[in-house]
Amino acid sequence: MSELLAPAGNLEKLETVCRFGADAAYIGLKNFSLRKRADNFFESEATRMAQIKGGRRLYGALNIYFHNSDLNALFENREFLAACPLDGFIVSDPGIVEWLQANFPERQLHLSTQANCLNREAAKFYHRLGFSRIVLGRETSIDEIKEIKDAVPDLELEVFVHGAMCLAYSGRCFLSRFMTNRSANGGDCAHSCRWEYRVLEEKERPGEFFPVEADERYTAVLSSKDLCLLHDLKTLQDAGIDSFKIEGRMKSIYYAAVVTRAYRKTLDALSGAEIPDLAAYQQELEKVSHREFTRGFLFNDGDETKTTDRSYLRRYRLLGKVGEPTGDGRFALKLYNRLTAGEEIEWISPSFPFKPERDYSLTDEEGRPLGGAGHGQTVFISSRHPIASGDIIRKKEED
Repeated sequence: MSELLAPAGNLEKLETVCRFGADAAYIGLKNFSLRKRADNFFESEATRMAQIKGGRRLYGALNIYFHNSDLNALFENREFLAACPLDGFIVSDPGIVEWLQANFPERQLHLSTQANCLNREAAKFYHRLGFSRIVLGRETSIDEIKEIKDAVPDLELEVFVHGAMCLAYSGRCFLSRFMTNRSANGGDCAHSCRWEYRVLEEKERPGEFFPVEADERYTAVLSSKDLCLLHDLKTLQDAGIDSFKIEGRMKSIYYAAVVTRAYRKTLDALSGAEIPDLAAYQQELEKVSHREFTRGFLFNDGDETKTTDRSYLRRYRLLGKVGEPTGDGRFALKLYNRLTAGEEIEWISPSFPFKPERDYSLTDEEGRPLGGAGHGQTVFISSRHPIASGDIIRKKEED
């Protein structure tokens, strides 16, 4: 059965993806992963990681390209790595492979997509080195996936099925470093390709400006579309994919919940489970902030290299997350944005797509009614719907 692998940029996101259906999660470790600006994980969180993880699998990214100073820092952190309840490491640099094998022989090695493995001979090579799984480059087509699986049937294959894509070849990009002195290959990408540029002129074409202004907005001409392969999971399963990976360690718990849930329900349906409201769960992907969707390079249908001239599509805003019950029908509520009593909210849960409501109640610790509350305030909520800790509330953005 294929694995659903979800992103966890911190403990809260790890809790969220586990509750909303992930079989496994991947995290960043200190400054050794390609998302330095995600919260990442440190020594003090190892025990809590293990509690949240339970029987699920957990993989730690060590996927920067290591300079000598980075190697020294990694070697000095052996005890930290040993304390983390990891089932495997996601690695791009072969320079750390032998050290990991010697110090953590019980943990799997997964080849990061940053290594650009796209063909059967490369897959054979990495398998001989001791890698049990390859995270294929996003540029791999469905026919190439089949050929790789046929050539190395004992090697697990993992593909990204949802989330942001990079304009460069699997992240080999210097634009961020040039424009902001933040290295993409060192884990600190500023996503300069997704900025909105007012004028772009190429040297050999003076006077030709790209893009033209459209719909009274400027265009992010260098920005790729977002990947969405929700309706291609059966094709990928038949091709031999073992793990479906969702991108987004730096994205919100709302994104993590809704996207993980949509893929969970779809995979369960493919396994023969009866999923009421399956289409509704799938349509929820449109309610998460995203750019235009694409199927990427999977079928080489011509869309894979097209950029988007549209900014993020944002229809809903995360308001809060339900905390622990108080025993009197109320729940603690962690707010991320301001909530005004009486405005329509929507509940998000692993067990239903969404439920709208206006007649919930907001109170303070003593049970006194509140007219509204904002981020950082202590607030409690009660609802006519059956809600549970970990549920999420959102509201629709004004048009």
